[in-house]
Amino acid sequence: MLDKVGAGLERYMDVVALRQRTVASNIANAETPSYHTRDVDFASEMRSAIDGRPPETVEPAGLPEKTDGNNVSLDREMRLLSENAIRFQIASSLLKTQIREVKLAIQEGKNA
Repeated sequence: MLDKVGAGLERYMDVVALRQRTVASNIANAETPSYHTRDVDFASEMRSAIDGRPPETVEPAGLPEKTDGNNVSLDREMRLLSENAIRFQIASSLLKTQIREVKLAIQEGKNA
């Protein structure tokens, strides 16, 4: 990537992508007996990504189970999808800005 900030944003987007896949899996399994919700702890996963470890999912504590043992809450998952979309938009905008700045610097170097 372009620099440390870009590399950090790339790692952040990897974690955002993992959460997107995880939430989609939770929604797909909302009616699967004994399925337990998975999630991504952003702070922990960013530290792991910076250390070079792959991101992982965790089972959030304290979610109520239905009678079939499933603990997926569609309301919670939809909220997480919305939050994740905002996280992606912010990171994407920052990456676009960084790429635009590098492109401008290259163009100015050619004109000098």
